[in-house]
Amino acid sequence: MSSIFTKIIKGEIPSYKIAENEHFYAFLDVFPLVHGHTLVVPKKETDYIFDLSSSELEEILIFSSPLAKAIEKAFPCKRCGVAVIGLEVPHAHVHLVPIQSADDLNFTRPKLKPTQEELQSAQRAILDQLNQQ
Repeated sequence: MSSIFTKIIKGEIPSYKIAENEHFYAFLDVFPLVHGHTLVVPKKETDYIFDLSSSELEEILIFSSPLAKAIEKAFPCKRCGVAVIGLEVPHAHVHLVPIQSADDLNFTRPKLKPTQEELQSAQRAILDQLNQQ
């Protein structure tokens, strides 16, 4: 059975796409910890991040790097935090989150419920920074 992320990658569920290549897809988390919270997923449906090959693990970080830099510029933060939790969806993924402190990566906190306009604004802000790189 396809994960929700596979359905997003295939376009069966709409998303706020940030970037895509042959192997990875990045999009905004629609229930983010903070505005700009982005998910990076491999297109190959793999449950657990450490079931990815060594080269795929390397590639997901390389793919994520310019996105993290764009997020840092698009949202006032000390840095873009990276988290791998692996419990929410049975599809490997990396969270890129603009943070002020380590507490901003506390996934037990209530998530935001942004409007469509707020999500579009966050998407534009990140894409604008990506286009300037």
